Amino acid sequence: MENIKNIIFDYGNVIFMIDFLKTQHSFTELGIENVETFFGHAGHDPLFNEFEKGEISAAGFRDGIRRITGRQDLTDKQINDTWNSLLIGIPPVNHHILLEAKKKYRTFLLSNINEIHLDYISDYLIREHQVESNDLFFEKVYYSHLMGKRKPNRDIFEYVLHDSNLEVKETLFIDDSPQHLKTASEMGFQTHLMTKDDSLEKFMYSSGLL
Repeated sequence: MENIKNIIFDYGNVIFMIDFLKTQHSFTELGIENVETFFGHAGHDPLFNEFEKGEISAAGFRDGIRRITGRQDLTDKQINDTWNSLLIGIPPVNHHILLEAKKKYRTFLLSNINEIHLDYISDYLIREHQVESNDLFFEKVYYSHLMGKRKPNRDIFEYVLHDSNLEVKETLFIDDSPQHLKTASEMGFQTHLMTKDDSLEKFMYSSGLL
């Protein structure tokens, strides 16, 4: 890590802990048997990427879930609750780390996210942490569904660099997805892969960033 002036943080499993298996389990609990065919390790139905890019609304997403599961009887609440079940929460120390980092660097959030998850997270932040929004912790927040772009596509990184006037070689990008880091690295970002054995606190201190 050399000459870092800017840090771009991913959200899921970097700041906010998530577990995709919980959503798979929740779909199964609803009696849906083909979960792996549309939401699994082998890949996701295009519906999920469309939702993360804001190409469809929350209502359109729920209709899409009914279509791919063959379950027209699923209620909006059942779908929302199942989709939100992967959202675990934020270790309180992570907010402290972000505020400390903001004192030393220009910091940003870049997240592949969607309308339903952001609504849940906004309520969670107020309820559990008495924080109005993620805006407190960063110079600027970038959400994929509001940008019409998503990682790992190059255009989302180019947008952030241009929009916030960042020098790529002075910018560290932290994410838990190798495919996202691959694009960033090829563009000249410094990168760090967050793994299950890692934590934001451990990395920021062990790397000397804080």
